[in-house]
Amino acid sequence: MRVVIQRVSTASVTINEHVKSQIEKGLMVLLGIEEEDSKEDIEWLSGKISRLRIFGDENGAMNLSIKDVDGDIILVSQFTLHANTKKGNRPSFIKAAKPETAIPLYEQFICQLEKDLEKKIQTGEFGAMMQVSLVNDGPVTIIIDSKNRE
Repeated sequence: MRVVIQRVSTASVTINEHVKSQIEKGLMVLLGIEEEDSKEDIEWLSGKISRLRIFGDENGAMNLSIKDVDGDIILVSQFTLHANTKKGNRPSFIKAAKPETAIPLYEQFICQLEKDLEKKIQTGEFGAMMQVSLVNDGPVTIIIDSKNRE
């Protein structure tokens, strides 16, 4: 699994001109799922996200987690995070999981993240054409891959 995490002051997901999800202070998490991903990847990555200290403390140092600041999360499935651009100019998405694998893992990831955060998270809609809007606070953007554990 691969995620792009952006610390946001506001974010939303719109589908067919309808706002599906909207948050204020928190994280926009874009999630890419591979065929080889498992429950172990879900548990490790969800724990990492919930404990990641990227919010400013009273001195402005990044010492606080999403839980510490009682922030919210929008999680959006994004298969294009596994694009391979090694050959040619048209990306290959062969490493991205097929829907029959990705959907159950995406749903499990939502449940695990809600469990780790002890609150409901907002989501996009798997497979939908979405317009994602956000104001990146900082800017702070972190990329994490569960296979590399970094």
